[in-house]
Amino acid sequence: ACEESRKRLGVESIDLYQIQMPDIVKPLRKFGFDKSYDKVYWDGLAECYNRGLVQNVGVSNYGPTLVTECSEHLAKRGVPLASNQIAYSLIGRHNGAQQTLDTCNELGVKVLAYYPFAMGLLTGKYTSAMPELSAEHALTSSLTKSRRSKFEQKDLERYAKGDGKSIPAGGVAPLLSTMERIANDRDKTVAQVALNYIICKGAVPIPGARTAAQYVDNMGALGWRLTEAEVSEMENVADNLGFSFDGAGFKRSNAKFVGYGMETWSLT
Repeated sequence: ACEESRKRLGVESIDLYQIQMPDIVKPLRKFGFDKSYDKVYWDGLAECYNRGLVQNVGVSNYGPTLVTECSEHLAKRGVPLASNQIAYSLIGRHNGAQQTLDTCNELGVKVLAYYPFAMGLLTGKYTSAMPELSAEHALTSSLTKSRRSKFEQKDLERYAKGDGKSIPAGGVAPLLSTMERIANDRDKTVAQVALNYIICKGAVPIPGARTAAQYVDNMGALGWRLTEAEVSEMENVADNLGFSFDGAGFKRSNAKFVGYGMETWSLT
């Protein structure tokens, strides 16, 4: 498979070759067939690396225990584990994400953070277009224009406004207000603050960009650093929101629809 991918890409060696998730797809689990083949896949990564088909190998959605086991397993074959791609953001640090990042930093494994904006909740991107609105009000307005599915939009509206149940009233608004103040003080955007926070934590954010303007805005997160005081303030506000972000609709940071149903994993 790796050889065919290399040929299709038209390169001598693939820069980074990653496993998408732990071996959790077990359609016959209820019949007792749930043996893990993670080590088999790790051996496959090592084979690709040692044959020169790839320059770096990585994993995705591995928690502290599994990423440590993988790193040690690959090291025995002379292969360094380069990356671990996990969901991570200011409001997505719980459920093992922060512990995973800390472990990866200790191991020298670079974390690639997906959902760095929490699926748009932390962008403040509509504030720039509508400067008369605060970030939290702009977010609420933007959700009505979203191209996301109804399931995703419903969940995101809960995060944005709160539902008085699992998400306190006000939702993410207190954090957006803090981020907006820091952004204004630094002449940056809220989205740039969200990305720079992840960089300050030692991870590499992987934001999406559908337009040239979004790309340029993302690049504005480089070349500067938030202070420790700013990082601490935002984390305190985020921790006091009373909820953690784990995705919306069928796009989850701890589950995946695999045809026969939803399979879940935990960063533990």
